[in-house]
Amino acid sequence: MERIEQAVILAAGEGQRLRPFTASKPKVMIPIANKPILRYVIEAGARNGIRRIVIVVGYRKDQVIDYFGAGESFDVEIDYVEQKQQLGTAHALKQARGRLSGRFLTLSGDNIIEPDTISELIQAETTTILVREQENISKYGVIEAENGVVTSIVEKPKETLSHLVNTGIYAFSDDIFDLIEQETDLTSVILNMITQGHEVKTCQVTGTWLDVVYPWDMLQLNDSALAKISPVTGGTIESGVSIKGLVSVGKGTTIRSNSYIVGPAIIGENCEIGPSVCILPSTSIGDNVCISPFTIIENSIIADGVEIGPSSHVLDSIIDRGCQITGHFVTQSGETEIKVDDEHNLVHIGAMLGEHCSIGDSVVTAPGIIIGNHCRVKALKSLEKSIPDEGLVV
Repeated sequence: MERIEQAVILAAGEGQRLRPFTASKPKVMIPIANKPILRYVIEAGARNGIRRIVIVVGYRKDQVIDYFGAGESFDVEIDYVEQKQQLGTAHALKQARGRLSGRFLTLSGDNIIEPDTISELIQAETTTILVREQENISKYGVIEAENGVVTSIVEKPKETLSHLVNTGIYAFSDDIFDLIEQETDLTSVILNMITQGHEVKTCQVTGTWLDVVYPWDMLQLNDSALAKISPVTGGTIESGVSIKGLVSVGKGTTIRSNSYIVGPAIIGENCEIGPSVCILPSTSIGDNVCISPFTIIENSIIADGVEIGPSSHVLDSIIDRGCQITGHFVTQSGETEIKVDDEHNLVHIGAMLGEHCSIGDSVVTAPGIIIGNHCRVKALKSLEKSIPDEGLVV
């Protein structure tokens, strides 16, 4: 049996629980270690010989199409179909009907995977679910199986039925399109298949599979992705700069004297860092970022076009595109409870800033503060509560 050489990637969703970071971009385009999540999926496929890819787009689809184009830069051929309403995974897959034939993988565009994650699955000869053994199963579909054959799938069970969770990655043949019928969710389709006597197998993943559900998941993904980067020294590194560990510096970037950088860390292109800036592990800094002297950044994501003034301390935080931050900005980090929808989450985190915020001098944020997109905070404020989009604190 030949290896699978084509895939459908489901990339239509918004990711509401990731706001403010998905207000202006789809979940799949959130940057992790300076690459959109979807790029990890495409590159993992390409490294396994998957050359033909159909991407199901929807929410803010133009950003996906503009970035990936026809796929030549990624050594693949990309075709796009649109899911106009995000009704579910089966409904999304159904949009790709007629675009490929034979066996193919179905992948989620919002999970970070690596080539070895799917290296066994591409040899699947029958309908197969990629599963992972996981201790915490409460947020996933749990797979019950006997001798590698699926017997049931239970979504978000209250009790531990098994420790195998559904990764949302599948091997199908094109007859799946006839089996979807009116179902909107792939789990329901597969349960119907089992009832009808179709054999559905499991393939256990040993490689990377990282799910992003909440904003703070981005920091965990960033840390994992940075551990795999290649050290690159582009741009200009002035004398007196100390660089230790895995550090990648993009072209056109200047690291000024007496700066101290400890990897894993990535700094994008055309940045201005320092002098006397300290960048500590698990930090990614996008393109066209300016970080002023005596600033310390640790375990944080700084997106493109951000400016951070002098003597700031950014810890365990996410700062989205285009934020302008005056000096002496401090993100306090600690354990705090954050409510998303009806869920209460106990999280250790600093601050989360949406796009194009303007922060005055000497602002301090309490742990877990979310500052929405296009917010303005005047100088000398201590933020104890989150701020909605376009909020003003005077």
